[in-house]
Amino acid sequence: MKNVLVVAAHPDDELLGIGGTVRRLADEGICVRAVILAEGLTSRGNKRADTEQSDLEELQKDARMAAREVGYTGIYFCGFPDNRMDEVDLLDIIKAVSSFVDKYHPDTVFTHHHGDLNIDHQRTCEAVLTACRPVGDYCVKRIYAFETPSSTEWNYRYNEPFCPNVFFDVTETLEAKIRGMACYRTESTLYPHPRSPEALRALAAYRGTNAGLKMAEGFELIREVF
Repeated sequence: MKNVLVVAAHPDDELLGIGGTVRRLADEGICVRAVILAEGLTSRGNKRADTEQSDLEELQKDARMAAREVGYTGIYFCGFPDNRMDEVDLLDIIKAVSSFVDKYHPDTVFTHHHGDLNIDHQRTCEAVLTACRPVGDYCVKRIYAFETPSSTEWNYRYNEPFCPNVFFDVTETLEAKIRGMACYRTESTLYPHPRSPEALRALAAYRGTNAGLKMAEGFELIREVF
């Protein structure tokens, strides 16, 4: 693992699912970039146009601050409609993801779990799997799905449960994730919300017990090629 791409649906997903792992990888000298597909915020009003452009710019500013906290080499925004990605042709999303894969040639990609409650997470996963399909001289050798607190665990259909089988020790880097989340002025929450600092620490402790670690982030291996 030398060149990692994290493809997330919304600003803060790139931290919630993998922030401690990103900080660890960055500390080990691995290049990690983030791609954020949807704009965020615009689903909170009655209409997409109700959200001021200045608010979106401030959210991206927060995302860049958070990215520096956990060690992303770069963070890029695609601007798809927030929580409305099912209204976008899947091909357009695939082409956006493919452009970053073609440009940066990652050997490892992390993205959302397809069973998440959030439709944008599902579409993101579908686009990543298509963009990273093993055709020709493909570069992506590993694809992992991460869990996103307040989405993965809230899908009660249980037809696609998140079953982590890869664990990264984040005992030394979890607090960087917590500090990164604090950079998000519109996304930070209070306990008992799953995105609160206390809940994020509790989830890391629970995932740690899954693998005999103090603190961990869990992932579901989708594909690995040696």
